[in-house]
Amino acid sequence: MSDLYRRARIVTPGGVNSPVRAMRAVGLEEPLFARRGRGAYLEDVRGHSYVDWVQSWGPLIFGHADPETVEAVRMAALDGTSFGAATEREVELAEEIVDAVPSVEQVRLVSSGTEAAMSAIRLARAVTGRDRILKFAGCYHGHVDALLASAGSGLATLGIPATPGVTAAAAAETIVCPYNDGTAAEAAVGRYGEELAAVIIEPVAGNMGVVPPADGFLRRLRELCDESGALLVFDEVITGFRVARGGAQERFDVRPDLTILGKIVGGGLPAAAFAGRRELMERLAPDGDVYQAGTLSGNPLATAAGLSVLRRLRDPAVYEQLEQRAARLEAGLAEVAAGKQITLQRVGAMGTIFFRDGPVANYDDAAGSDTKRYGSFFRALLERGVYVAPSQFEALFVSLAHGHEEIDRTIDAAREFFAG
Repeated sequence: MSDLYRRARIVTPGGVNSPVRAMRAVGLEEPLFARRGRGAYLEDVRGHSYVDWVQSWGPLIFGHADPETVEAVRMAALDGTSFGAATEREVELAEEIVDAVPSVEQVRLVSSGTEAAMSAIRLARAVTGRDRILKFAGCYHGHVDALLASAGSGLATLGIPATPGVTAAAAAETIVCPYNDGTAAEAAVGRYGEELAAVIIEPVAGNMGVVPPADGFLRRLRELCDESGALLVFDEVITGFRVARGGAQERFDVRPDLTILGKIVGGGLPAAAFAGRRELMERLAPDGDVYQAGTLSGNPLATAAGLSVLRRLRDPAVYEQLEQRAARLEAGLAEVAAGKQITLQRVGAMGTIFFRDGPVANYDDAAGSDTKRYGSFFRALLERGVYVAPSQFEALFVSLAHGHEEIDRTIDAAREFFAG
């Protein structure tokens, strides 16, 4: 055990401030302690450099320490790091979001995806006067009590607590269906429709690995919500500004009632948002009766970073380049892994290598992956200077900082692994 990890374990539970940073799932005792990042590369405290496909779990479209973003944050910091008062940049960032995301007319900025999800669910319950929430197994919406529910048996089941500390009552208000199962969703809405406040979903799943929506699945959810009076909530914390400038709702041409955003909205700094149609958002205080607040919401450093990134994403060439690079990486990995019981799934600039025959359509499929073999793959790539997600059930993220050299190095590292 390194001295740093020993010290971390004394003062921090498990030695990490988020469980996803632990590497026990891939067979390593200690987490990677990062020192700095530059472009496509991450350097650890031992001085080892890695091609980084995690990119802070998605927000770094332009790579680590992007000069324009860093300069925007530096200039903002010179004027003050926090005010607890309204700023012009908050308005400008909301305007960028409204311009980009098809269903959005008003935006409320917050500090984390969990806070955004919690607030969106509160708003949906207030608007509809209903309590129940329908979610999908394998989709993660932050550590909100009601959304940390797991499925029981059957097609559409009432939730049970997925972790100690979540009460049975909180989980019981949540209905869990399999992802991509329109029949189960129809059954749930048929049974609970008059009690249903919202249907919440990752329109492209990113927390069981990348699982795209089946043809017509999102559109059917839209229809079911229209029929029942429930609100459709898209959790686009990962997909927003990544799979398209307007997120998955632009890519798949389905409009939710409320949208949860994070990651790229803050340009790599802590920021998130929930947003939607004007008549829904106007229920929020101070105009409306639904209370939500946050001292650090719209933090000036985060809004400066977010604006630096979002304004450059107006250029369609950004997404063309991301698609080209992601497709090149996917093709190279598919070639070296041919015949090795591997499934590659990608939507835009996010993808997952599943260690199982595919396709992977839901959480049960993803859970059937060979996690021990994925752990061996992770360790082999790390030894060769390539850092991918330390979990089978996460995504890799392509940035504009990843060029031919980084892609080729990754493919070569994978080739050596599969040849062994």
